[in-house]
Amino acid sequence: MSQEAVNDLRSYWMPFTANRQFKSAPRLLVAAKGMYFTSADGRQILDGVAGLWCVNAGHGDRRIVEAVQKQVAELDFASSFQMGHPKAFELASRLARFVPGDLDHVFFTNSGSESVETALKIALAYHRLSGQATRTRFIGRERAYHGVNFGGTSVSGIGNNRRFFGSMLAGVDHLSHTYNLEHQAFSRCQPEWGAHLAEELERIVALHGAETISAVVVEPMAGATGVLVPPKGYLERLQAICHKHGILLILDEVITGFGRLGRGFAADYFGIQPDILITAKGMTNGTVPMGAVIVPKKIHDAFMQGPTQAIELAHGYTYSGHPLACAAGLATLDVHQEEGLASRCAALAPYWEDAIHSLKGLPHVIDLRNIGLLGGIELEPRRDQPTLRGYEVFVKCYESGVLTRGAGDTIILSPPLIIDKRQIDQLISTIAAALKSVA
Repeated sequence: MSQEAVNDLRSYWMPFTANRQFKSAPRLLVAAKGMYFTSADGRQILDGVAGLWCVNAGHGDRRIVEAVQKQVAELDFASSFQMGHPKAFELASRLARFVPGDLDHVFFTNSGSESVETALKIALAYHRLSGQATRTRFIGRERAYHGVNFGGTSVSGIGNNRRFFGSMLAGVDHLSHTYNLEHQAFSRCQPEWGAHLAEELERIVALHGAETISAVVVEPMAGATGVLVPPKGYLERLQAICHKHGILLILDEVITGFGRLGRGFAADYFGIQPDILITAKGMTNGTVPMGAVIVPKKIHDAFMQGPTQAIELAHGYTYSGHPLACAAGLATLDVHQEEGLASRCAALAPYWEDAIHSLKGLPHVIDLRNIGLLGGIELEPRRDQPTLRGYEVFVKCYESGVLTRGAGDTIILSPPLIIDKRQIDQLISTIAAALKSVA
């Protein structure tokens, strides 16, 4: 086979990508270390998005790399169906100590999408085992992203992700999203306006009856649709209404977990306690795919009934608790502890906030949002070509040596937590130059 055939771009159907556009001018990355990718043409590209929200400890950390190398030589695979290996139990125990509150039982998956599906199934089964089999409805939120499987797509609130796939999961309602440009523009961290939007949950409960609702599924901070920071008091009120009606609160922390807001998890940051916590991405620093659903003893023990030889939960994945992923997860937790990455994030957050808001007044910027080491830059869309301006800024930044992420006409930033002030300045100045150059 010729080298030309090996490198033919046509065979790979890329996810969430404008394939024809990309393949006409590909952006290929061939190496990564610390804060930087290396492109195929040998340029250093500052990573402003932590890979895809996941490389919180920076690329190629020696401790994580060596842990995975050692593990693959020692035990490359072991099934988690009626078998086990020590690192899966060790990682579960350490995660149970790392996550907030009374969450202490861990079910391993391979991605955020699988974690969402798992959480939805656990919620349904838990209510049935608890004698409340009528609780089958789910409530998501507009502009939410909960992965791409059928359950996750159903509770998500992104029209383009839903429109081709039929009716999907039945019995799903959606709360209004929390973003309002008129009342919240240029807020720093949590906006003052919008806590009242949580009261919409009471309307949905009154419509269907609390006895029919299994769970409310929300991201504490909606990431993929533009870093939509929750209004002050909103999550607290949502939690109170759930508890009042016996509805489970499922918190999707695939993006916000592992130090991204300056605390271990967003639940810590906002002072709330979910009934089920979903995580992935930063869990292994992006090195090996892995996710988890973490529940309290009350939910776990509801399944521990019947004959002891019976399988309590008929659910799982071939690669649940994969040895390489567990090794990466354990090493990632070590790095977080040794480097104090959450504390580092918290210390940098004020500088980051000022840097983001320094873009106010530049061409096309209609809003700026920040929390932790996350940023959203809202651009005024072109009247007849929505999303094009955001794409052009993304490309100009890449050509200037900075990787950002576009969500329509919003530029999203979520750099590795090892970023320093000099690199923040490089990131923001490159974006500023791109904004000034886009027509």
